[in-house]
Amino acid sequence: MQLSIEQSTLLCRLLADASRQRILLLLEAEALSVAEITQITRLSQGRVSTHLSRLRAAGLVTDERVNNVRHFRASIGDGDDPAAGLWRTLRERLDDQQAELDRERAHEAVRRRHAGTSWAETVAGRMERHYSPGRSWEANARALLGLVELGDVLDIGSGDGVVAELLVDRTRSITCVDISPTLLRAARARLHDDPRARFLQCDMNVLPLAPKSFDQVVLMHALTYTRTPEQVIGRAAELLRPGGSLLVATLDQHDHAIAEEAYDHVNRGMAPPTLRAALEAAGLAVGWCDIACQEGRPPYFKVVVARAQRPAA
Repeated sequence: MQLSIEQSTLLCRLLADASRQRILLLLEAEALSVAEITQITRLSQGRVSTHLSRLRAAGLVTDERVNNVRHFRASIGDGDDPAAGLWRTLRERLDDQQAELDRERAHEAVRRRHAGTSWAETVAGRMERHYSPGRSWEANARALLGLVELGDVLDIGSGDGVVAELLVDRTRSITCVDISPTLLRAARARLHDDPRARFLQCDMNVLPLAPKSFDQVVLMHALTYTRTPEQVIGRAAELLRPGGSLLVATLDQHDHAIAEEAYDHVNRGMAPPTLRAALEAAGLAVGWCDIACQEGRPPYFKVVVARAQRPAA
């Protein structure tokens, strides 16, 4: 079979990916499920599924159902298919320590499968990286919110209402504040004109709201959009009732100008000590203030989360 330059280029790109080569080597050794491949390679389930889809489209992988589970196997053969031919040429010269380790893990995965290991046991320690029916972050968050009653909530920098939609069923009222009329229209549509939801278009630096009006105030990734985050925190504290709480999520201080250029940020985040000092200066008792997580891809932004409370009267 003859190839055009474009077809040849696409084929080279297909096999130029290290993860796809690892998966092909694995599937030459054993027929494996997506969960098993994910467990062995430590790749995310989404990436494994994407790689398998591309390899299958190229005719390098086939699948079959075994006990209602799809197992994938390499399908190289001896024909003149260009993809298989190129892979065979590469395969003859491959001698990789990681591939050997992957094969050992594959054999162990198959042994566990035949030993009757449950799905949950096969993904123990990495369960959040695997799909399971009904077990999404959104589903878990909505379920856990059933533990709380939030009262009157103020969402400063609410955007298109994604946080408000999550919280509204646990509130007496929720007020969405944003400077953009476009975003507030989207928030209204998202909340389907829920009678508990209110919408206020204004600058977060000048909030025309009565002091001590809210039980909870949330600043979810809003502080990077103000040049005076300490002022916004101070005003948010004034709006809390005695015993009310302020929840803040923002970027840790960083040096990546791309965030300002691409996402209209006007500051580069707040380090935990700086955020804590601002909360305490506003008269709040800080429950916690620390790095909550770090993104897994460059430039590896860190997220600071803080909760502070207005002292009870």
